[in-house]
Parts: sequence; structure tokens; C-alpha cells
Amino acid sequence: MLEAVRKGGIMNRIGRLATSSMIAVLLSSPGAIFAQYAAQPGPPPPGYGGPAGWDAPPSEFNEVQRKGFQDGMVGARKDYENHRAPNVNNRDEYRHPNVQKGLREDYRMGFQRGYDLEVRHMMDGGPGPR
Repeated sequence: MLEAVRKGGIMNRIGRLATSSMIAVLLSSPGAIFAQYAAQPGPPPPGYGGPAGWDAPPSEFNEVQRKGFQDGMVGARKDYENHRAPNVNNRDEYRHPNVQKGLREDYRMGFQRGYDLEVRHMMDGGPGPR
């Protein structure tokens, strides 16, 4: 009989340990899930990026001007990230655009507008969210 009491005592302790461990796991799971998803950024705010955002090329631009505009924004970001002074004339793609000879001025005009807009956005508090 003493042996049965000892076994019951051990079994009770194991049962309590298992129960408390299970409760700890269940209580920590929502916290772990919340922490995992809380740190991830949500979608961008309405109007940010995309065709109607602050960084969209003007609607009157033709295809070559839009390409130049987008390339200009990328060039300005590269200059900013590499701590270079913002100067559109330092960009090879502006000075030597990879477009047909008759379309170079359109491309350069679009490039400069995109470059200038991105520089204002990053440095001077220009239009659009940061």
C-alpha cells in the first residue's frame, strides 16, 4: 500500500508538471504569434507609390519621358545612398541615354524631373510620404 501511495504521489507530480507546462505553452503561443506579426510592416499608406502616387510620372509624359523619369528617381536614390552630391549631370544614364538619338532630349527631360523630385523627397521634405 505504501508503494501505491508513492506511485500516486509521483503520478500526481508528473500530472501537475505536465498540466502547468501545457498551460505555459498555451499562454505563450498567442504572445509569440503576436510578436512575430507585430514586427512586420503593414501595407504602404494610400496614395504611396503606384501609378497615382507622388512618385508617378506626369500623365502628359510619353513612354520615353516616363522611362527617363523612373530612371532619374532610381539614379537619385543611388546617389543619396552612396552619399554623393545630387547632380543629375553626374549620372551616365542622363549624359548618355540608351535610347534612339531623336528621343534623347525627351528621355533627359523626364530623367531630370524624376531625379529632382526624388532629391526633394529625400533631402528637402518634398512631396510624398517618407
